[in-house]
Amino acid sequence: MAWRNLGRNRVRTGLATLGIIIGVVAIASLGMAGAALQQQADSNLSGLTDEIRIASGEDSEEDGVTPGQVDKIRNVVPEATIVPQRTNSTTISVNNEESIVSVTAVTDANALYDVSAGEAPARLLSGALISSSTAQSLGLELGDPVKFNGNLYRVRGFLAEEDGFGPSGGNELVVPLSALSEQDNYDSVTVIASDGESAIQIADIIEQEFNQQGRKTEEILDVSTFASAQENINSFLSTLNLALLGIGSISLIVASVAILNVMLMSTIERRGEIGVLRAVGIRRNEVLRMILAEAGFLGLIGGTLGAVVSMGAGIIIFRFLADNGMLVFTWRGLQHLLSGFGFAVFASLLSGIYPAWKAANDHPVEALRG
Repeated sequence: MAWRNLGRNRVRTGLATLGIIIGVVAIASLGMAGAALQQQADSNLSGLTDEIRIASGEDSEEDGVTPGQVDKIRNVVPEATIVPQRTNSTTISVNNEESIVSVTAVTDANALYDVSAGEAPARLLSGALISSSTAQSLGLELGDPVKFNGNLYRVRGFLAEEDGFGPSGGNELVVPLSALSEQDNYDSVTVIASDGESAIQIADIIEQEFNQQGRKTEEILDVSTFASAQENINSFLSTLNLALLGIGSISLIVASVAILNVMLMSTIERRGEIGVLRAVGIRRNEVLRMILAEAGFLGLIGGTLGAVVSMGAGIIIFRFLADNGMLVFTWRGLQHLLSGFGFAVFASLLSGIYPAWKAANDHPVEALRG
């Protein structure tokens, strides 16, 4: 009977269903847009959250991080990988082509860099690594020489593009630590932990060891970690996602009002019929269930169609924002489809409560009189 009643006025039923579809698509699409941004942020920072960057603090009397401080860091966090670095910049010239590069001197190149070709040695004692884009612009091949500080270094690997972050716009030359041996101190130290949580704990240990002098706090070393930055980004994106879901929910609330109107009009038009049903023995709770079933059908149909449309929109959103449309089928994407569908059914049933209560409590005699 509920299904038949919905078919009596197909235009009105169709418009109410369309409102639900639009509401589900709005909620799911905006939710998946936030999820895609979260996915992209996690992907971009995933390789950096286990790193702690250490430099000379504003209260330090030293210019840079001293070898003694590096030894002390190794003692307080022996489980982490410690990579001291010296930096500089230069202009390299090959075959009448010049390029400005930032120079980083390290020993454990393998801990900091990935290469697209060649190798990044765990002990870089000879040779050099260079950014792929710089090598391409200069026409360099693996094994070609590069001159720095009067010494020649053979290219042993090309840095993957995401590893170029120097001040020269991504053009980077990595040489052995001995290439900048005239510098007594290190410009920075990178500490590599097992994961982001460990990185935050190690950063706190180093802060307490160097910057907490009893009750006095000084910034001897500037300690920063991308893990804490990611927590801040995740917090912001979570707030943004809630705001987007709130905006999307408005359209579904509007659809709920349309369902309420459909149910009220339907019960008014069928008031005499409902009176006859009550007169022949149909109980109040059965009338109540019938009207709620109609509202539930509207929610199920609109929610299902809305979820299907939202899935297609989600593939496009994840493809555009996260470079992988198939991520819509992970829990991060599917949870918003389920949320939109569940909200649609819940809102429809909620909108049907008052019309159902009104129809069930209408006196049969009054209903038959119209």
